[in-house]
Amino acid sequence: MSLFILNNELLFPPVHLAEPDGLLAIGGDLSIERLLLAYRHGIFPWYEGQHILWWCPDPRFVLFPKELKESKSMKQLHKRNIFDFRTDTAFSEVITNCKTIARRGQESTWITDEVKAAYTRLHEAGIAHSAEAWYEGDLVGGLYGVRMGKVFFGESMFSKVSNASKYAFIRYVQQLQAEGVMLIDCQVYTEHLESLGARMIAREDFITLLDRFIP
Repeated sequence: MSLFILNNELLFPPVHLAEPDGLLAIGGDLSIERLLLAYRHGIFPWYEGQHILWWCPDPRFVLFPKELKESKSMKQLHKRNIFDFRTDTAFSEVITNCKTIARRGQESTWITDEVKAAYTRLHEAGIAHSAEAWYEGDLVGGLYGVRMGKVFFGESMFSKVSNASKYAFIRYVQQLQAEGVMLIDCQVYTEHLESLGARMIAREDFITLLDRFIP
C-alpha cells in the first residue's frame, strides 16, 4: 500500500491512484480551499482517529434527481403535511445531530469537532446546506452537504422520528432538481438510498459529470 501524505501544499494526487477501497491520501487540513478542491475532483474526507483520510471510491454511489423514487406511503405523508420542511434554518443543529449518530458501519461517528467547524465555515460561506424535517416545532430529521454548481455532495443525515430523514431527503432532492441540480453524490452504498433511486456508476463517469456540472 502506497498512501499519499498531504502537506501544506494545496493539491491531491490523481484519483485513479486511489487504493481499491477508494483511499487516496492522508493528512492535510479542512480549510475551505482544500475542501472545495477535493469535492471538485470527486474526493471527500473521513476521519479515522486523529487522521484525515481522503477518499474517491470506484464505483461511486450517486442519485440523478430525475430518478428519485418516492413510495406511495411517502407521497401520502407529503400530502398530509406531517412534517414541516425547511432548509438552512438550523445547520448547526443538523450537523450536531448527525455527529451523535454512528455512520458507515463505524462504532462511533466520523464527524469530529474539527469536521463540524469546517462544514460550519462552508455553511457560513454559502456552500454547505442543511435540509430539515420539523414536527411540532422540533427538529426531528435532516441532512447536510455541499453544493457546487449543479452538484450536491451529501455528507450525513439523521432521524429522530420514523421517516423524518427520508422526508427531508426527498423534499430536498425535489427542490434541488427544480433549481437545476443534475447530480447528487451519495458517496458509498446504502440500502436506504438505493431504495430512493441511488445507483452505482464508474468513478471515471462520475469525474466526467463533475467536469460537466461544476464550472
